[in-house]
Amino acid sequence: MTQCYYNETVEFFYNKSGKELFHYWRAKDVLVVVLGLTVSIVVLLTNLLVITAIVINKRFHFPIYYLLGNLAAADLFAGIAYMFLMFHTGPRTAQLSLKTWFIRQSLLDTSLTASVVNLLAIAVERHKTVFTMQLHSTMSNQRVMILICCIWITALLLGLIPSYGWHCLCDLDNCSKMAPLYSRSYLTFWAISNLFIFLIMVVVYTHIFIYVKRKMARMSKHTSFHPRYKETMINLIKTVIIILSAFVICWTPGQVVLLLDGLGCKSCNVLAVEKFFLLLAEINSVINAIVYSYRDNEMRSTFRKILCFACYRAPRYSPASVKSSNTEHRILSQNGHPTMDSTL
Repeated sequence: MTQCYYNETVEFFYNKSGKELFHYWRAKDVLVVVLGLTVSIVVLLTNLLVITAIVINKRFHFPIYYLLGNLAAADLFAGIAYMFLMFHTGPRTAQLSLKTWFIRQSLLDTSLTASVVNLLAIAVERHKTVFTMQLHSTMSNQRVMILICCIWITALLLGLIPSYGWHCLCDLDNCSKMAPLYSRSYLTFWAISNLFIFLIMVVVYTHIFIYVKRKMARMSKHTSFHPRYKETMINLIKTVIIILSAFVICWTPGQVVLLLDGLGCKSCNVLAVEKFFLLLAEINSVINAIVYSYRDNEMRSTFRKILCFACYRAPRYSPASVKSSNTEHRILSQNGHPTMDSTL
């Protein structure tokens, strides 16, 4: 008969899995908390600014910006979840009940999953608009809202599954080291799922990169090649490189470590780097706001109006700003039809 340990303490599972709990603050713990809280505050402020800008500026009321707003909401949630973790880590971990521990982990899993799936949705949407030479997606508002709901349902399911059965409370031999109440099989599933999403994103953005490079090569042979079109294409290439680099650097190390732990690697010292790799993944929530929003001229202008609303006295849409916006976002191709924007 299977024996379950629902009445045991968090420390009991940590000892069984080989993850040591300290009852005093080490220098490493203090460093992690200080860095974690700092990153969390930056994540909250930057993504709150993005959401506010999208809400108040009607020019952003398009499907791609709704997805960007949802990404900012997911990253905002990730910042809150990580801040909750920072207030319940170190010596405080031993004082947690099993329910509180599962809440702590579920918040993180749900928010990070929502962020990753949202990134995939944005990548697919940008791929479609770039290859159809459109400024905005033809997706209806109803469809984008359904997509956003699906993103959060998926995130909630993956985040709550361990709390409702996919744990190791009844199978101590299958407990992971990094998350001692989680089953190793769940960590393996979660890591492989995310790595598969990463692979799709790399393929999508690589396809965009190759397309833009070839487009530039073809267009440069024509005398009518507009210099602003070239600038747009270069911006596309820069954005793709930034997206891929940031994504791979911030997410891959943590997912690989999770996979190694899930597979039961005995020689892998996953506990030595787990906290810093999780922090690295959280930093991506700041980079998302910078890459997907702050590189947009209209978005930056809206940020300035939000931050300086009391002192901002310039006309809402000056001729110069309208001209700049039109030039940036509606570069004409050879046949005279508007093309994609330059910020992905």
